[in-house]
Order: sequence, then C-alpha cells, then structure tokens
Amino acid sequence: MADPVEVLDYWIGELGPEGWYAGGAAIDAECRLRFLDLWQAAAGGGLDHWVDGTVGTLAYLIVTDQLPRNMHRGTALAFATDARALAAAKRAVDAGWDLGAPEPDRQFFYLPFEHSEVLADQDRAVALIEERLPESGAETLLHARAHREIIRRFGRFPFRNAALGRTSAAGEEAFLAEGGYGAVVQRLKAEAMH
Repeated sequence: MADPVEVLDYWIGELGPEGWYAGGAAIDAECRLRFLDLWQAAAGGGLDHWVDGTVGTLAYLIVTDQLPRNMHRGTALAFATDARALAAAKRAVDAGWDLGAPEPDRQFFYLPFEHSEVLADQDRAVALIEERLPESGAETLLHARAHREIIRRFGRFPFRNAALGRTSAAGEEAFLAEGGYGAVVQRLKAEAMH
C-alpha cells in the first residue's frame, strides 16, 4: 500500500496543477489503479494516523477529498470520505499545519471546507483562501466564492443530486439547465472585471 510520500509524488509531482482539475477517463482510471486500496483503507479509518503534521495530513486530504472525486466520478462514493477530510482539514488549520505547505499545494487544506454543504464551512473556505493563499489563490478564491453562493442559495450542491439519489427541486433543475456551477463561475469572473 502507498505511503504519504507516494501520494504526494503522484499528485503534486506527476499530475501537478494542470492535472488536478482536468479529470477525464485516463486520469480517473490511473487514480483507481494506483490508489483505490488506499482510499478504501482511509474510508475505514485505517489512515487516521497520517493526520499529524503538514506532509501526512496533506497526503490524507488528497486521498480522502481529491482522489475519490476522480476514482468514483458521478457516484455517491465520490463524496463518501468528505467528512473525514473535513475533520482532518479542521485539525490541520487549527494547528497551522497548512502553513507548512507551499502554494499552490496549500489549497488542498481548504478544499474540504469548500466541498461541505454547510454554509459556515463555505465561509471558512473563503476566509482561509483569502488569508492563507496570497500568491496563488485568485482562481481558487473564485471557485470558493462560487461554491459558497450555491450553498447559500440551495443549502446543498444540486449537481450532486443525481449521484446521491436526491430529488432536485424545480429551482435546482433550472439552475442546472442554465449552466449550473460553470455559469456561476463565469458570472463571478465577469463581475470581478467590472
């Protein structure tokens, strides 16, 4: 089974910023092949000892928050370890471990807050990115604000409804039909230019 350094070598080194949000069948398959067993161990609590300091916690957050979104894209399992990731992120931020990671890698300490369907977590994501990602945070902040706006409006992410077996309300269906998340990002980007 992989260790924290292997996870970081892959995510930070091999995949890198251009691959983090690229998705696609090839990256998803590679994540499954290399890290599915590790994610299953984390889901069962078997990697909780990684949450201790900057390096171990960063690797843990990638395993519990980022990799499942690739490995299990479009299914409920994509979000199955979000609560574990959020608990680890809260512990790390409170201890200041996030500040030991360079930018832009540091953003992975804040994404579990952004992935939460609780507005207070969304507010904290925006504040942390504003405060603790001064050099590389502009794009990350844009996405954090988009996530927060959607939670403020709907109390959940409508684009997860199908995967989670939730029934979409009429307003959520309209939101998705009008471009959903991407449309919110584009509007916020346009507003920032004026």
